[in-house]
Amino acid sequence: MHTPQLTLSHVTKGYPGRTVLDDVSFTLKPGEKAGLIGDNGAGKSTLLRLIAGQERPDSGEVTVAAAGGVGYLPQSIPLPPAATVQDAVDLALADLRALEAELHRAGRALEAGDDPAALAAYEALLARYEAREGYDADHRVDIALHHLGLPGLRRARPLGTLSGGERSRLALAGVLAGRPELLLLDEPTNDLDDRAVEWIEAQLRAHRGTVLAVTHDRVFLERLTTTVLEAEEGKVTRYGDGYGGYRTAKAAERRRRVQEYEQWRSELARNERLAAGHAARLGVIPRKAPLANFGHGGFRARGRAHGAMARIRNARERVQRLTAEAVAPPPEPLAFAPRMAAAGAVPEGGAGAVPADSPAVQLSDVRVGDRLRLGSLALGRGGRLLVTGPNGAGKTTLLKVLAGELRPDGGTVRVPGRVGHLRQDETPWPPGLTVAEAFGLGRVGSPDEHADALLALGLFRPADLRSRVDELSYGQRRRVELARLVTEPSDLLLLDEPTNHLSPALVEQLEEALSGYPGAIVLVTHDRSLRARFEGERLELPRREAEFPRVRVG
Repeated sequence: MHTPQLTLSHVTKGYPGRTVLDDVSFTLKPGEKAGLIGDNGAGKSTLLRLIAGQERPDSGEVTVAAAGGVGYLPQSIPLPPAATVQDAVDLALADLRALEAELHRAGRALEAGDDPAALAAYEALLARYEAREGYDADHRVDIALHHLGLPGLRRARPLGTLSGGERSRLALAGVLAGRPELLLLDEPTNDLDDRAVEWIEAQLRAHRGTVLAVTHDRVFLERLTTTVLEAEEGKVTRYGDGYGGYRTAKAAERRRRVQEYEQWRSELARNERLAAGHAARLGVIPRKAPLANFGHGGFRARGRAHGAMARIRNARERVQRLTAEAVAPPPEPLAFAPRMAAAGAVPEGGAGAVPADSPAVQLSDVRVGDRLRLGSLALGRGGRLLVTGPNGAGKTTLLKVLAGELRPDGGTVRVPGRVGHLRQDETPWPPGLTVAEAFGLGRVGSPDEHADALLALGLFRPADLRSRVDELSYGQRRRVELARLVTEPSDLLLLDEPTNHLSPALVEQLEEALSGYPGAIVLVTHDRSLRARFEGERLELPRREAEFPRVRVG
C-alpha cells in the first residue's frame, strides 16, 4: 500500500468576512495526476498555496511527503518589474538551488577532514540532486522556453518588458525544468497556443511524480487527469476515473436531485389531497347524533367523525413537515431566449423594415484604425461563426462593432435585430449593487421576481443574492453577466471568450444552451473543446492583411 504523497486533514482557511475552505480532507497517492476544478473564487488557488507552504491553514494539517521536491506555479510571478528573467528562473528552481547550495556546503565540510558522517551526508545530497538531474536544469529551462514560444530569451532582460503571458510561460518553464516530485500548477495552460499546450501535456504525462493542476481546460482534464477534485462551497469532493468519471458522477447527481424533488412534490400533493378529502367527508358526518340513536348507532357516528379528524390531523402534520423540509428543485438547464426579428418589423435602430431574407449581420469594407479590416461579412439568422486569429488581430474589436459599441472609421454595418453581448472585459457595474440588484438592473419587474428568476438558473444560492458585486470574484461577476444574457431575448449572440473563469460543469451547460439557440451566434474563444465541437463557419483574422476577408455565412 502506497504512502500518500499529499494529505489534507480537516483543513479550514478563511479571510476577513468569509471562509474559503471548510474542513477539507483528501489524499493523493504518488504518481496521481489530479485536476482541481471549480468556480473562480472557490478556493482553488488558496488550496495550492497551503500545499506549497506559502500560507498556513487556520486549522487542520497539510502533510506533504515529497523528498524529490515541490514545484509550485502561481498564476503570476511574485517579483517586481525590475527583476530579471534569471531572477524568475531562480525563483522557480528555488528548492533545487537550495539543494545545490547545501551540496556545496557538504562538499566543503568533506575538505576539512576525513569524517564518515560528513561523507554519508554528502552522498545522500548528491543522490537527491542527481535524481532530479540538477546539473541540466538550466539547459532544460531553455528547452522549455523554446517549446513555449520564447526561444532565446535573455536572462538579463527585465520582467517589466515581458507581457503577462510571457511571464507566465517563463515561470512554467522554470517549474517544469526543476523536475520536482510534486507539481502544483495554477492554470498552466493559460496564454498558451495549442502546440505549446500539447507539449505541456506530454511533459506531464511523462512525469513520474504527482501532479495537482488547477485548470478550466476540459481537453487538458480529459487527456491528463486520473482524478478530479471539485472545490465548491468551501468543500472539496474527489471523483475517480478522470474527467470522464467526473462527468458521469455529476450526471448521476443531477438525476438523483430530480428524483428526490419529484418524490417530495408527489408526497406533498398526496398528503394535501388526503387532508382535503378527509375534511370533505367529515363535513357530511352529523355534528351530533339524534337522541334516538344515543345507543349503538350514536357510538358509530362519533367513531367515524373521530377517525376522520385524526386522519386530517395526520395528513396536515405531514404537509407541514414536508413544507418545512422542502427539497429544492434542481436548477433549470441554461437556455438562451430567442427574439427573432420578424419580417417587416422595425429593427432596433429604427432604420427601415427587415426583409424576410435579411441576414442577422451584414458588414462591408469595415475599418477600425489599424485594429480591424474586413471586406465583407454576411451571417444568416441561424448562422454560426467562429472568429479566430492571433492576439491583436481584431476579434474583440469586431464584436464591439457588431454590438454597436464601437463606430468604425469606414464601411457599413447592419445588424437589424437585438444583440446579446458577453464581453471579455468586465461590465462596469454601478458601485454598491447586490447580485440581485445587478441582475434586475434596468429590467421590468419586482425585486422578488428578479430573485426568483436568478435562483431558478442555479448560478447563485439564496445567500449570494445579498452579496455586493464589487466584492465578488471575477468568475462570480461573470455569472451575473451570463445570467442576464440567458434571460434577455436576442436575435444575435456575441460571445467573447465566454468560458473564461467558469467551471467546466458550467461551461458544458453553456455549450448545451448554445446548441439549442435558434438565433445567430458570433463566437470568439480559446477553449479547445468548444472550438473542436463548433459547427458552423470560421473566419480567421490575420494580424496584417492587404486583402480584406470576404465571408458569407448561413
